Amino acid sequence: MADSITISRGAFENMISKDTYVPLSKKWANPTPLALAGLVMALTPLSCQLMGWRGSDSSGSANNGTHFFCGGILMFVAGLLEFFLGHTYSFVVFCSYGGFFAALSSAIASGASDDKFYASYGFFYLFMGLLSFVFLLGSLGTNVCFVILFIAYSIAFPLLAGADWAKAMGNYDIAHRCEVGGGAACFVVSIMAWWVLASQVLDCVDSPLKLPIGDLSSVMKKRGSVVEQDVELGKKSG
Repeated sequence: MADSITISRGAFENMISKDTYVPLSKKWANPTPLALAGLVMALTPLSCQLMGWRGSDSSGSANNGTHFFCGGILMFVAGLLEFFLGHTYSFVVFCSYGGFFAALSSAIASGASDDKFYASYGFFYLFMGLLSFVFLLGSLGTNVCFVILFIAYSIAFPLLAGADWAKAMGNYDIAHRCEVGGGAACFVVSIMAWWVLASQVLDCVDSPLKLPIGDLSSVMKKRGSVVEQDVELGKKSG
């Protein structure tokens, strides 16, 4: 029995043609810019309103549709697309904040504004702050922009929780200060998101202009998969 067979060079090239395998990242578009676009269009106006710029209403009711469609739907759709690309962290982050904006839209649409509502809704802001802190820990190996973004979010949500609790107690002066502080922190989130969005858009069109986002992947050594760890252990024992 022959141990090998001979085929023509043309047949071999057809077997390993580039068309036979296309990386998933080339089949699917990068959904991250979509999520960031939804975030900046929902959060930037809201942060300006929280700070009371041009006498705006801090409730965010004027942009409630934006919260739902840009912050909610766009971020949730982008998160699902990240799921199909196997990007678990991006999937969880985008869908979580998409859910937040959808919930915020629902709360504003309900029109509730009594003391018990504020005393209760403050807990939602508080634990969104905790969730943002968890995301902050995960962002330490990504880039500087995302680290700053999650630090600002981790500050913004507790301040907004404090604003609601102050309203529930009738301390509207303290509530206003907390809202302004929360709005300023959200504005920092918006600036970081705008910067990364611009960087991603330039990258997807192969623009010669590059915006640095402070890559941290080489600074924070990743743990690696179980298989990679087993290989390393095998090398050390071999």
